[in-house]
Amino acid sequence: MQALTLIKIGGNVIDDPEALAAFLQSYARVPGLKVLVHGGGKIASTIGIKLGIAPKMAQGRRITDEETLDVVTMVYAGLVNKRIVSKLQAEGVNALGLTGADGNIIPAAKRPVKTIDYGFAGDIEAGQIGSGPLSALLENGLFPVIAPITHDGKGQLLNTNADTIAAAVAESLSSRYAVTLVYCFEKKGVLKDPEDEESVIFAINPESYAELKEKGIVSKGMIPKLDNAFAALKGGVKQVHICRAADLEKIMEGEAYISTRLEPA
Repeated sequence: MQALTLIKIGGNVIDDPEALAAFLQSYARVPGLKVLVHGGGKIASTIGIKLGIAPKMAQGRRITDEETLDVVTMVYAGLVNKRIVSKLQAEGVNALGLTGADGNIIPAAKRPVKTIDYGFAGDIEAGQIGSGPLSALLENGLFPVIAPITHDGKGQLLNTNADTIAAAVAESLSSRYAVTLVYCFEKKGVLKDPEDEESVIFAINPESYAELKEKGIVSKGMIPKLDNAFAALKGGVKQVHICRAADLEKIMEGEAYISTRLEPA
């Protein structure tokens, strides 16, 4: 089975032009087939404020009302995506920018209202990712760059968490390729102490993950990232790494003890 690397880039790296440029140079040097999924950073909030649309948050997640959906679609699928694509073209990577609506690759459902109405937030339905179109692009020398916008199949765009997209796409492609999933951001990995960059937890399995959550060592935004990653492993993904964007090439070369590696049960 042919190897494929799916990399998700997010966090403060998206907001830092120099850090993003350095990451994309490293990404260009990743050998073989590859897919890039990106988040939006804080750019959507900054542009929204300039337009008079203040960000609305609940429990650390963005509430996507109609105005906010317009902003995130313009920023994620337009500005951020095309900046990344153009820089990858400059690095010799024939990148193609996509959203979940393109080629029907990522159908989603509007999140049901429970205690909080998240607006036009999209949840991906298991088994619905269109791996066929992505595979066709890869086999024709194109490298997909996926923005975190999905659709409901009825003409409605939705804002979907990029970590979730990365895991779901990786799992779907694992039926065709030997997939390595890599989450890149500004930290070296999952940290025991968020204030200590050297306190990396080098390996986490489902049992130790439950313990880390119970003790509050892993919390907030790291929980959905790890939940998605373990689901991807269970669904057929071969390897999952969580690492600092600057260390991507070292991870690809197999260097150990510089990132967090997730292990199956």
